[in-house]
Amino acid sequence: QVQLVETGGGSVQAGGSLTLSCAASGRQVSRSAMAWFRQAPGKEREFVAGVNRNGRVTDLAETVKGRFTISRDNDKNMVYLQMNSLKPEDTAVYYCAADINAILLTVPKQQSSYDYWGQGTQVTVSS
Repeated sequence: QVQLVETGGGSVQAGGSLTLSCAASGRQVSRSAMAWFRQAPGKEREFVAGVNRNGRVTDLAETVKGRFTISRDNDKNMVYLQMNSLKPEDTAVYYCAADINAILLTVPKQQSSYDYWGQGTQVTVSS
């Protein structure tokens, strides 16, 4: 079992920054690929960023490249999403997810690959 708890959401003006944190617990965390997804009102949940098991491979959605950074600290079982230059269209509930079956160098983008999900944290960006 893996448990994920997201923190760090909030309200910010356009151009601002936020850092989301995901605290993970469970024996399989260090072997899991981790990702952030988001879901805006009336839209489907979408992939934002992912990091492989050892933190050396990352992948970002085109819409956030150059603005967001994902990282992980396996010693602390933490995953972070640094979000800069935020835009109103980044407003969404952000979810942390874990893929416990991920191959070492892979960062899945499909929701169906992920086995565990956090409860989500709201990010609101005002113009």
